[in-house]
Amino acid sequence: MGEYIGITVADGAFQAYVERPELESAPVVVVLHEVFGVNDDMRASCRELAEQGFIALAPDLFWRQEPALDLSHWTESEWQKGLALYQAYDRDQGARDIADVLRFAAGLPGSTGKVGVMGYCLGGLMTFLVTARSGADASVAYYPGSAEDYMGEAPAVRTPLMVHLGEEDEFISKDAQRTIREALSGKPNVQVFSYPGCGHAFARHTGTHYDADAAALANGRTWDFLAENLK
Repeated sequence: MGEYIGITVADGAFQAYVERPELESAPVVVVLHEVFGVNDDMRASCRELAEQGFIALAPDLFWRQEPALDLSHWTESEWQKGLALYQAYDRDQGARDIADVLRFAAGLPGSTGKVGVMGYCLGGLMTFLVTARSGADASVAYYPGSAEDYMGEAPAVRTPLMVHLGEEDEFISKDAQRTIREALSGKPNVQVFSYPGCGHAFARHTGTHYDADAAALANGRTWDFLAENLK
């Protein structure tokens, strides 16, 4: 059963959702949410990670704007609220906040000290940014929105990174995907996978674009990658 805990940083405090495996100690995976906050879908992703033997920690990225956000994606009003928060989100400050979370996670009770980070859409972008700027023991970015605008930072990615892209993503154009793949190509620490016929959020459990086969393939790759790099 998951629980919420508090995290205190230099200029404030916020909550994070935690799911734990049935192990005395385990590596931690920090899970970064989409524009809808730490909602049912993110909690489900945390439970899946716990079932794979990881401590999953999902921090509130929007705590400086609207703490404890928990939206669905089924109504227009919730979409618009999430998008407004996304557009106003300070990505540089967010990357610093997430780096603080990674340090916190290393000392979490039961943590082995190994810490990975994974995220979806906005969380995928922030996974890339914190990996480039601070590093992590392992990082996984699912359909990272606007990542093509930050590929100038790709040379700074020196720790293991995996990226999942839906080839028909309506928010990450084919040109944007090409920019991402080209910037990350030739880096032995980076793997980029494309999923034919898949749109944005193909791994969101209840999403209209959910593709069970592609999600299972991507998640299996993710879990194996995390297990290998966080052992």
